[in-house]
Amino acid sequence: MGFQFQFNERRAAAFTASPPQAAAPFHQQMEGYAATDLLEAPELAQAMRVGRVLLKVETARFGLPAFKILGASWAAERLLAGRNAEGITLVTATDGNHGRGVARIARMRRLAAHVLVPTGTAEARIDGIASEGAHVEVVDGSYDDAVARAAGMADATHLVLSDTSWPGYEDVPRWVVEGYETIFSEADDQLGGAVPDVALIPIGVGSLAVAAAHHWPVDPPRLVGLEPETAACALESVRAGEPVTVPGPHGSIMAGLNAGTVSKLAWPVLRDRFDAFCAIDDAYAERGMRELAAIGVEAGEVSGGTVGAAAAICARDEARAALRIDDEATLFLLLTEGLTDPASWARIVGDDAG
Repeated sequence: MGFQFQFNERRAAAFTASPPQAAAPFHQQMEGYAATDLLEAPELAQAMRVGRVLLKVETARFGLPAFKILGASWAAERLLAGRNAEGITLVTATDGNHGRGVARIARMRRLAAHVLVPTGTAEARIDGIASEGAHVEVVDGSYDDAVARAAGMADATHLVLSDTSWPGYEDVPRWVVEGYETIFSEADDQLGGAVPDVALIPIGVGSLAVAAAHHWPVDPPRLVGLEPETAACALESVRAGEPVTVPGPHGSIMAGLNAGTVSKLAWPVLRDRFDAFCAIDDAYAERGMRELAAIGVEAGEVSGGTVGAAAAICARDEARAALRIDDEATLFLLLTEGLTDPASWARIVGDDAG
């Protein structure tokens, strides 16, 4: 199985976090809000030879099978503030979860939504977006091509709500990041003030990673970014010392992480705050999904990848040493999605469900 581990020698001696925003109180007053579970997984802790494994289970947010609505809702609140929303269409590119979050928010606000997805997006994910009332357009190309197409649609009535940034487009992705920090605020309350030793965070374009870094600006926790080997743009950028685009095709089953370029907003944060990056092939994600199912957690491919990557890191003495992982360490594993493609989950997990 393909596995790469890159310790970040470029990590800054100090990292300055952005001041906290009002996203958590905003989410708490939304209809249907509930904090997601922080589960103890002693079976995983034993297998990984650590003291505790904590799973922040983002498999059901406001009735959606992923955390993305947190960023979409807060960004929409900021983007639409003081604006006449009549005739407005929210536009975004997605591999699935962000687009469905934007589509749900558009429906809640009685707006139209136009969501662009790359070729190869699972039909179940397209159907999920369409079920929110959005128009879904399949772009002949990669996720990055879908982002470019969405950016080109911006005009007076088409507002782009993207979770990645590019030159001249940074405010909205920053608001998305602020929305994601609700996850970590909840974890603080659930941990009762304790701080994990190591946290594994899926990368993608990097917005969730930025939220983790701003919420936890100092060590601990030591932050580790997870990517597919075929889309390891953050790992390759850290190796090069500058942003690197990893060309497609980006065909990992970890669809939410199939980004060839890190966000302009995310790059300096990844470089300065993250301690290491891990790139895995799909076999690790499949193994992680089966291990989660065995303890009764139904979660998708990216969530499985987080567990699979943690197991791989903990099985390697060099990686354990670099991250100062011992048999008393606490690992925080962020499970970012539930069953966004139920047929894929059933095929991979089979009889391993608990």
